[in-house]
Amino acid sequence: NNPGCNYLSCTIKSSLNKYVGFATLPNQVHRKTVKKGFTFTLMVAGETGLGKSTLINSLFLTDLYRDRKVPNAEERIGQTVDIIKHTIGIEEKGIKLRLSIIDTPGFGDAVNNTASWKHVEDYIDQQFEQYFRDESGLNRKNIQDNRVHCLLYFISPFGHGLRPIDVECMKALHEKVNIIPLLAKADSLTQAEVYSKKLKMRDEIKQFGINIYQFPECDSDEDEDFKRQEQILKDSIPFAVIGSNIQVDSKGRKFRGRSYPWGVVEVENPIHSDFLMLRNMLVRTHMQDLKDVTREIHYENYRAQCIQNMTRMMPGPLNRSATDFLLLSFQLRKMQEVLERIQEQMQQSQTGTC
Repeated sequence: NNPGCNYLSCTIKSSLNKYVGFATLPNQVHRKTVKKGFTFTLMVAGETGLGKSTLINSLFLTDLYRDRKVPNAEERIGQTVDIIKHTIGIEEKGIKLRLSIIDTPGFGDAVNNTASWKHVEDYIDQQFEQYFRDESGLNRKNIQDNRVHCLLYFISPFGHGLRPIDVECMKALHEKVNIIPLLAKADSLTQAEVYSKKLKMRDEIKQFGINIYQFPECDSDEDEDFKRQEQILKDSIPFAVIGSNIQVDSKGRKFRGRSYPWGVVEVENPIHSDFLMLRNMLVRTHMQDLKDVTREIHYENYRAQCIQNMTRMMPGPLNRSATDFLLLSFQLRKMQEVLERIQEQMQQSQTGTC
């Protein structure tokens, strides 16, 4: 009697004991995704000496900067920002991850740092442009996603909050990439200083209208422990971090840390720093959300702007038919995919006949 109930679906439920088989869809998606592997692109920015390289090596247990040459003071006077990409393959329990680290040596190191973030902004836009071109082409099977999913921005612990270059850089990039601010070298501060600097930096981020990465809101059906962990993450911004690749031996235990005259600092001790929290957030809990926000918000904004610019550049009648042109491109891509499937089927049938 319910007009909203589809007769066929109701019949299937009753005749097959409420089980059809589509409950295995997540398993199918999982197998296909695991076979394909995952990609993630992480960018780091901040002045020299804040421990960027050490932290990246500590996060992913790698040594990406073995052959790095640190420029002296004279070389840094007129230094421009370089963009260096490191790509490594990581496998853990059969799951493959292609991790790309984008380093920005020279950022904030010159005497004149006016618009020193422009190289970073241009690189992010270039990756969007390349993806847009590949996506608009006829062959979309093997598109490489090199879009920057996250920017770790290192803030010096030695100032009184955000510096002008920090504010201008984050404001220039916050509509293009997920920014996660880090309070670098937290072992140079007391716990009280860390707490006060975090409060001040959060206030300044809000004051200057900087849109950093926003952790997703918890659903109402999430358990209380998950909600509590999410709130802890939100309250910990900017993450106070320490990096070290040195194994310290203390009281019969070996761990990565730093030894000082006043004691020992453990990198993975949550009492000493937010390193463990940052790594768990990046890898275990929010990597997919960072990619989703990049795709659904930052890239879509870029894509919409590109389409708008295309229509604006077209004169008179062409401007009016720009949407038809994009629709035709989409239909051509679909036809190309159909032709490729037909060719594959023909090849398979010929192989079976032979």
